[in-house]
Amino acid sequence: MNNKIKIGLALLLFLCLLDMPYGFYQFVRFIALIGFSILAYSARKDGHETQMIVYGGLALLFQPFFKVTLGRELWNIIDVIIGLGLIINYLKSSSKS
Repeated sequence: MNNKIKIGLALLLFLCLLDMPYGFYQFVRFIALIGFSILAYSARKDGHETQMIVYGGLALLFQPFFKVTLGRELWNIIDVIIGLGLIINYLKSSSKS
């Protein structure tokens, strides 16, 4: 389940690089909040404290209620870095299995 969340979030973040309606970005922020919260909970349950902190921080960054105002270019850079990080994490976790 966690791997599906990672891939889904990565795809959504990469779609944010396109010129989409504002509602799409709000949707991504809400889904990212839920997805990163689930990943943080799962990491805590598995005893991965560092991953829990990272995913919890990402959930706070993307939460839609108190928006973090960054420029479009900076958000694009963040989306790419986090998307690549999720894919790398997915590949590492699937190679361990």
